Amino acid sequence: MNPINHVAIIMDGNGRWGLKKKKSRNLGHKAGLNAVEKIIKETIKKKIKFLTLYAFSTENWKRPKKEVSFLFNLLKDYLIKKTNQLNKNGIKFKMIGSKKMLSKNLIKILLNSEKITKNNKILQINLALNYGSKNELIDSIKLIKKKKINFTEFNINKYLYTKNIPDPDLLIRTGNTNRLSNFMLWQLAYSEIYFEKKLWPDFTIKNYNKILNNFKNTKRNFGKI
Repeated sequence: MNPINHVAIIMDGNGRWGLKKKKSRNLGHKAGLNAVEKIIKETIKKKIKFLTLYAFSTENWKRPKKEVSFLFNLLKDYLIKKTNQLNKNGIKFKMIGSKKMLSKNLIKILLNSEKITKNNKILQINLALNYGSKNELIDSIKLIKKKKINFTEFNINKYLYTKNIPDPDLLIRTGNTNRLSNFMLWQLAYSEIYFEKKLWPDFTIKNYNKILNNFKNTKRNFGKI
C-alpha cells in the first residue's frame, strides 16, 4: 500500500462545462470552486498533507481579458471570504508561481492568506497561479548562477517555487486531456499520472477515491525491478 503525501491536480474543463451547461465559461469556473471545496475536505479526511491545484498558467494570459479578470476576482473573493475558515480548519495556504503581472491588490490578498495560515499543519494547499514549469526552472537556474553555487539536483530543488514541498506522489488531470501543460515538469518525474475524462466541476469524491485507491495498489519501482 503506497502512502500518499502529496496530490497535484490540473483542474481542467471548467470553461467547457460552463459552455455545455449554461453557455458561459465563467459560470463553469464558478462551479469549479464547489469541486475544489469537496476535494479539500476529502483530502483532509484521507490525512494527505499536501494538495497542489493548478489554477492559472503562464499561458492562460492568452485567454480573453474578461475571462482572466473574472478568474482573478473569483479568487480574490474566495480568499477574502474563506481564509479565516481555512485557518480554523488547520489549512496552510501557499501560492506557487510568479507574482509578475499580478495586480498589487491580488498580491496583497495572497500574502495575507499566507500570513494568516502559515503555522497550520493539517493540510497545505499550494495554489499554482501564474505558474509555468519552464519559467520556474529558468528562475531556479538564474538564482544558482547568481549565488555562484554548483548546478546540482539538490540546488535546483532548493530554488524552485516548490522548495520545502515534497514532489507529488500522483497527478490527476480532469477534462479528458492527456498532457501536462507546463505543470511541475521537474517535480513529476516519478509521479503516477491519472487522466480523468470528467470535466472538473463533475469530478466527484467517488472519482477521487477511486484514483487514490488505485494509486495505493500500484507497484512503484523508481527505476528498480
